[in-house]
Amino acid sequence: MLEERRTTNILLLFIVVPLVFYLLKLLSFIFIPLISSMFIALLFLPLMRWLGRRNIPRLASILIVIGLFAVVVFIGVELVQLSSRQILSNNADVFAKAEIKIKDLMLYLQEEYGLVYETEGNIITNLFQQENIGSTFDFIRKFLTNLLMIVFFTILWLSESINMHKVMNNTILKRKHTSIKAFMKIEKDLITFIKVKFLVSLLTGIFTGLACVFFDVSFPIFWGLFAFLINFVQMVGSFVAVILLSIFAFVELDPTSTLLFFIISITSVQIVFGAILEPIFMGKSFSINVITVLIMLMLWGFIWGIPGLIMAIPITVFLKIIFEQFPNTKIIASLLSGPERSIKPLKK
Repeated sequence: MLEERRTTNILLLFIVVPLVFYLLKLLSFIFIPLISSMFIALLFLPLMRWLGRRNIPRLASILIVIGLFAVVVFIGVELVQLSSRQILSNNADVFAKAEIKIKDLMLYLQEEYGLVYETEGNIITNLFQQENIGSTFDFIRKFLTNLLMIVFFTILWLSESINMHKVMNNTILKRKHTSIKAFMKIEKDLITFIKVKFLVSLLTGIFTGLACVFFDVSFPIFWGLFAFLINFVQMVGSFVAVILLSIFAFVELDPTSTLLFFIISITSVQIVFGAILEPIFMGKSFSINVITVLIMLMLWGFIWGIPGLIMAIPITVFLKIIFEQFPNTKIIASLLSGPERSIKPLKK
């Protein structure tokens, strides 16, 4: 009987897990804002408690948090507008220079490898066709809708209309003392992760922008902002930033030692902050295996796209802490962790 029950449970697991992922993908318009807002609310929970200890009403505390969030969004919008104005004021020279470099590269490839390309029209302007405008507006509409839903769910989390601890206690852990300690660990680790990731991404963006200024590469504000945002995608973001900026620098700079030193500089920025300082700041409290990082990036990227890539590691940290609490799933938690990590469940 026990063997039959075990076989049945395994079969049910193979059926349920793909179904859960399918529902997560199908209902992504709800789950992406919900999970994103949960991580944002976790970040502001210590501030909410600090305000509560000073007898500030919850409504006033929520308004303060919303005000801080609005200031961050306002600064982001201003930076985007500033970089946009910078691009529009210099686009003619940059695009003309890019046109010449790309045509030279295409001619070289045609002569050496027999590659055939269309010579009629402007290569750069052909990238921005009229039919792409509709998709741009659709992207903006979806982005604003998700942003409003994230704000709405964040307010619900902070006002405890959705109580994270009670949800965990009633659905997953079902043990009051264990759920409290697990929730405290999740909050502590995720807040540490978000803070460190934000600081490292900010420093990466600043020094990337400074490298552009020093080597006279156009649009330093845009590239600094891009490096800051793309760095939230674990591992993949660093490669994307270096490759795209190197291609752009190839268009702007002559292929001399200056271009080489610029590429070395932006690569060094990614290595120093991403590969050296970030692990030091993170510590070993929730180390995750590199293979696990890659698998989770592919999984959540496939399910939720770019938001999935950004939230893949926080979700993995959350799942790892949950798996640590049960004897049957401790092996999964140890696989998610680095090889040196010793898993110890929280005491009841």
